[in-house]
Amino acid sequence: MKFRPLHDRVVVRRIDAESKTSGGIIIPDTVQEKPQEGEIVAVGGGARDERGEVVALAVKPGDRVLFGKWSGSEVKLDGEDLLIMKEADLLGVIEGTSGIIQKSV
Repeated sequence: MKFRPLHDRVVVRRIDAESKTSGGIIIPDTVQEKPQEGEIVAVGGGARDERGEVVALAVKPGDRVLFGKWSGSEVKLDGEDLLIMKEADLLGVIEGTSGIIQKSV
């Protein structure tokens, strides 16, 4: 099934967090937090401004992004867990391929 979000909403696939600290300690699944990093899967057409013109979104499919811990609505499409959120809920785009800086435990 193809899904296209409306207006200024985006569909995000969570990217799993590292299960090992930089010191080599393995973190069990039961104490890990949900990842706050994801990949944009689909974007809407954009929001309308005061003049009624469509303003395009700043992100595109394939971008790696950071988002707030409680951002978005969790949905299941084609058996995959995804998040739908407004573009304003995104904190930023991660440039390069190295990903998020890991928190020390």
